[in-house]
Amino acid sequence: MKKKIVVLVSGNGSNLQAIIDACQSNQINGKVVAVISNQPNVYSLIRAKQANIPSHVINHKAFISREEFDDKVQQQIDCYQPDLIVLAGYMRILTTDFVQHYAGKMLNIHPSLLPKYPGLHTHRRAIEAGDKEHGTTVHFVTEDLDGGPIILQAKVPIFDNDTEQDVTERVLTQEHRIYPLVVKWFCDNRLNMQDGKAYLDGKLISSAGYGED
Repeated sequence: MKKKIVVLVSGNGSNLQAIIDACQSNQINGKVVAVISNQPNVYSLIRAKQANIPSHVINHKAFISREEFDDKVQQQIDCYQPDLIVLAGYMRILTTDFVQHYAGKMLNIHPSLLPKYPGLHTHRRAIEAGDKEHGTTVHFVTEDLDGGPIILQAKVPIFDNDTEQDVTERVLTQEHRIYPLVVKWFCDNRLNMQDGKAYLDGKLISSAGYGED
């Protein structure tokens, strides 16, 4: 039976598209059953419409507190009873109650080699630091911002004359490769989180991600 996936977005949604494509090609034994955006008029919503996926806009600006907003999003998510929640460029800091409600069934992708550069403007920070490599990380979501157990990372080089856009495009190429793969692992019941650690096929994943131990 296919796993039900809800994707939370805030922008263009290229990772959403990669996951939709992987589901439609049966690479992932799952189905995106809903897309929820905290921003109106973003391209992610068009992607959902083109794929005949129900979409919802819950504008965070309409809520007094982060807690009220997250409660509303949670109510919407739970209408679909999903097996997995995927954050795909979702630019919101999540409340503790929200994170705990979906503990072990919520994934995020972050554009850096965590624990380096949590937060925003990761590509710019890597270039300014003179880093020779950068990358992206898929991890389980916990209360720690960009601090949940790492599942998989992909590295890219940074060349001397690279612009922020050069690095962004290089990283996105890898994101579109590894995020569907991790979602596939989850939907195949190979991936889970126990006691704040990530396991694949029952084996503890290295703190630096699968394949790094």
